[in-house]
Amino acid sequence: MQAKPVETTIPTSSALAASVPGSYFHDAWAIAPLDAEASALELFLKVTAGTPGWVNTLMTLRNRVVSMLGLKNLGTLSGLDPAKPASAYQIGDRVGIFTLFSNTPDEVLLGDKDKHLDVILSVHRAVDAGNGQVLATVSTVVHVHNWLGRLYMLPVTPMHRIIAPAVLRNAARA
Repeated sequence: MQAKPVETTIPTSSALAASVPGSYFHDAWAIAPLDAEASALELFLKVTAGTPGWVNTLMTLRNRVVSMLGLKNLGTLSGLDPAKPASAYQIGDRVGIFTLFSNTPDEVLLGDKDKHLDVILSVHRAVDAGNGQVLATVSTVVHVHNWLGRLYMLPVTPMHRIIAPAVLRNAARA
């Protein structure tokens, strides 16, 4: 990845765009990948493999706190099998903290469904009509189900707006 991530809107051509209405939270960040030929899943694997240590530390803390509320321990964002290539993942597989919902060369949908909320993340790659450059847009949509979901999102919302671009920035340096 190169350059600085830029906050943007969820691409209208993304399968995730249909999930935005009624969502509790959504955002999107775009960046130009160094490897313009990489599939969306390959880009996701590269980005999460370069997760900053402080993000994984926050995920570990999150897992400890939410376990007291009966929520899932998701592991860490970079908790991937480094020997497993993108081509080996199948729909339904765990990919780090997420489950693989959909996978095409230009978009991967990953997420998690729990009693308090559903989260879906998209990595969408497209050619910018203005300059012909490939852009990767990482978008997140969250739907909450109850008071626990709203309570959970209180600290997560502002932290997500810090973590998402930090993970992308860190990947740009890798």
